[in-house]
Amino acid sequence: MVNHTQTTKTISLEQYGIKNAKVKYQLTPDQLHETTIEKGQGVESSLGALAVNTGEFTGRSPQDRFIVKDEITKDRVWWGNINIPFEPEAFDKLYDKVTDYLSEKEVFVRDSYACADENYKLNIRVINEYPWSNMFAYNMFLRPTDEELQDFMPEWTVVNAPGFMADAAVDGTRQHNFAILNFTKKIALVGGTGYTGEIKKGIFSALNFVLPVFKNTLPMHCSANVGEDGDTAIFFGLSGTGKTTLSTDAERSLIGDDEHGWTNENTVFNFEGGCYAKVINLSRDQEPEIYDAIKKGAILENVIMDDKGEVDFTDTTITQNTRVSYPIYHIDNIKVPSIGKNPKNIFFLTADAFGVLPPISKLTPSQAAYHFISGYTAKVAGTEAGVVEPVPSFSACFGAPFMPLHPTEYASMLSQKMKEAGVNVWLVNTGWTGGPYGVGTRMKLKYTRAMINAVLNGELGLYNYDDYHIHSVFGVAQPRSCPGVPKEVLSPRTTWNNDEYYYKTAFKLANAFRENFKKFEEHASEEIRRGGPQRYSF
Repeated sequence: MVNHTQTTKTISLEQYGIKNAKVKYQLTPDQLHETTIEKGQGVESSLGALAVNTGEFTGRSPQDRFIVKDEITKDRVWWGNINIPFEPEAFDKLYDKVTDYLSEKEVFVRDSYACADENYKLNIRVINEYPWSNMFAYNMFLRPTDEELQDFMPEWTVVNAPGFMADAAVDGTRQHNFAILNFTKKIALVGGTGYTGEIKKGIFSALNFVLPVFKNTLPMHCSANVGEDGDTAIFFGLSGTGKTTLSTDAERSLIGDDEHGWTNENTVFNFEGGCYAKVINLSRDQEPEIYDAIKKGAILENVIMDDKGEVDFTDTTITQNTRVSYPIYHIDNIKVPSIGKNPKNIFFLTADAFGVLPPISKLTPSQAAYHFISGYTAKVAGTEAGVVEPVPSFSACFGAPFMPLHPTEYASMLSQKMKEAGVNVWLVNTGWTGGPYGVGTRMKLKYTRAMINAVLNGELGLYNYDDYHIHSVFGVAQPRSCPGVPKEVLSPRTTWNNDEYYYKTAFKLANAFRENFKKFEEHASEEIRRGGPQRYSF
């Protein structure tokens, strides 16, 4: 049931150190939409959605993400440049500064929860400086009923103050913005940035520690959907690889588009109550479900509109990371509740801008573990000075910025679950074909959809030498044919028409994989190490 009515319950924030605040508790999306416009913090687009500008930050700031190093975390977290330690005393002082900053102000508070499976439910209280940030929390977290709110006890608290600027020299931060997790106090403290993704990723990062350490459940940076026969498909991938696009399918029910848990009972549940989709180059023809979800109740971020409020989704003047958040019920075909059973296929999505990986290939268990730990995609540089070479980008578990434990811990859990459930694992290149970025072209979405549908319909056959070709550099099995896809597209080498250049580029990428994997080798088994590229270049 969707709860659009405002609760009559009132709360005080004194216990958080926020004094004499004017608390706006559990406002409806419509109220938050109107308040944002009244305050001049947003405008309504022609599609009905609220449009806001998040300010200086239009994306996450990974170098400014910290975890408090305390008794709970000191021996379990994989400390380094992803999980940066923060002293408990410094946290307390900074927290007091933020709550003092919010005191006397109008503050927007929302009680919500994460994890659609009742057995893993995490109650969250979100305290926001801005109304549109609170509306984002409504869209992205799960929404309690009035009855659930009556005796609601928050376990975690998100304190979000975009207007507060830290003093790095005094506060122990790198610069004025910060996102800090405190597992002892169960607080996510976010300041100095208006980018809303920091709110949801704070809770995702917390669950990525809590679920494996205390609940024996694998957290995953993935999307998921379920077919009519109850078979669940899981899509891992970094930003821009097609996670949201490919899981939002009119023929299958959406479980969720970004964050899930895989339980001991072999079920997959969504952490969230909404979707946070990229909208760069969005069109109704290509992605009708996402386009139609952009209506009253959705929030567009950092898009360019004309004076009639019409959005130009191709305009990247502010950022390439233009976004929309919307509650999951804006999608017609969803699974209620957001839980799937019986995972049958896992897809690792990569946007390979080198254009050497096959558009789809089947992985062995050791290859699956290797590619999961690697988490490869490619960044495409700007083109102002002509064509610039793509840069390999590796993010362990397809979500390193959100993973507090060592990547091999998640990989071991995934390997075990894959074997127990008997799932097939596929590597899908949604990137370039016919050459690297600047020479080739982006893989057509209709071909990628056709390949995924062929897998889900059981049309790619069993793994054998008649139906599959073993890639001579990466050792993965690429199908020789696929319904709805020209045969030549399935072989990246064939699309290049230049074998020497193709292999030279393939070896270059293979070497990048090997170089990246060196930091995991001492923790990885021989079986996992054998899952990497097969041939070396000299």
